[in-house]
Amino acid sequence: MERLYEWIAGANDLLWSYVLIAALLGCAVWFTVRTRFVQFRMLGEMVRVLGESTGGRKRGATRQVSSFQAFAISLASRVGTGNLAGVATAIVIGGPGAVFWMWVVALIGAASAFIESTLAQLYKRRGRDSFVGGPAYYMERGLGKRWMGVLFAVLICLTFGFAFNSVQSHTICAACEEAFGFDPIWVGIGVTVLTLVVIFGGIHRIARVSGIVVPVMALGYIVLALGIVLWNVRELPRVIELILADAFGWRQALGGGMGAALMQGIKRGLFSNEAGMGSAPNVAATATVSHPVKQGLIQTLGVFTDTLVICTCTAFIILFGRVPLDGAASGVRLTQQALTSEIGPAGGLFVAVAIFLFAFSSIIGNYYYGEANIRFITQRRSVVWAYRLLVGGMVLFGSLATLDLVWGLADITMGLMTLCNLTALLLLGRQALWLLQDYRAQKRAGVRNPVYTRDRIPALRDQAECW
Repeated sequence: MERLYEWIAGANDLLWSYVLIAALLGCAVWFTVRTRFVQFRMLGEMVRVLGESTGGRKRGATRQVSSFQAFAISLASRVGTGNLAGVATAIVIGGPGAVFWMWVVALIGAASAFIESTLAQLYKRRGRDSFVGGPAYYMERGLGKRWMGVLFAVLICLTFGFAFNSVQSHTICAACEEAFGFDPIWVGIGVTVLTLVVIFGGIHRIARVSGIVVPVMALGYIVLALGIVLWNVRELPRVIELILADAFGWRQALGGGMGAALMQGIKRGLFSNEAGMGSAPNVAATATVSHPVKQGLIQTLGVFTDTLVICTCTAFIILFGRVPLDGAASGVRLTQQALTSEIGPAGGLFVAVAIFLFAFSSIIGNYYYGEANIRFITQRRSVVWAYRLLVGGMVLFGSLATLDLVWGLADITMGLMTLCNLTALLLLGRQALWLLQDYRAQKRAGVRNPVYTRDRIPALRDQAECW
């Protein structure tokens, strides 16, 4: 196990120190410039489009998913352990300055989120019950490279079904041990059994329940966190100064701390908001909208909500709490200790309950990301069943593994998956830019509700199967 961790750590450092950071920041800056800062200039339009519809409807045999529903689904998958445990891990390893780089990733990375979700809408297909799509589809149809779509499908299955689900189960066990003193082994077995029961049947009922419970818990966490921020408003200048000083301080630069903050901020920021990773487009493709750009705008807003609001609240809770950042406590335990110092023992219990709801719903959602891409590769039921059993095994593995090993596995698979998606975005990005130009042209012409049809951009006529 020790050798495995050393190999993972070495591969992780190589991937994130050189390749992925350059690719992420480079693509984010490129798309920000090419879209003329769409994430800032069209912020008001994002809010307007989000309010256009709040419920799905049926058209023939296909159930329609609204922009708001797709936004809620993607936000539910984003708001989870990355916001509670990932932020704490970033602060412990990279220092408070990592929070600043999480902000940067969200602000410029939102442009990448816009491109990938707009492309997912353009290349979506009609499924049995709703639209389907995502990076595997625009790689196959847009680039004409099915092998690349299959590669991405394999990577997302490994990342979400295996690595991320290990992170989720580990976080559940850690939170329950910290709050209730439960043995992680038994908690892990219980979560594994419950996961297998759900993914082998009864998912629709659980999905409906979690669709209500998770947003309520997310809102409750935001309200609690904002309350703590307001209660400590006098401390706010000190905390912001601490974040900026740690991100740019000369001592940190000389000691290598700036690099650690940069690396952790980008890694944990990507894990949390998923901008450019290629996961959110799988949800974005299901939405029924009048123009592909609308869902691109919606997913951009989701990145801001996740990182600039929820992750920032968690960071402020930890830094307000003045808990030691010496590594004695990390991950969700650090968040629990910080919240306990602010509101008493109820804080740790609240985080444990919230983590269970967030993380378990994420386990199920992550599994279905994987299954959807398994079905892109093959329709054989035996493969799907084998994948379900392997997911259950990785949930149990995550509950028993160390925090560093779990995060290390997630970072490697997440990095490879992101590189594959960013390559496709660079090759297909101009198509999203054409759609953005069409949308803006209609808005300038006084059209309040822009509509896209396949004859508007002849070069995209063959790709627009559903338009």
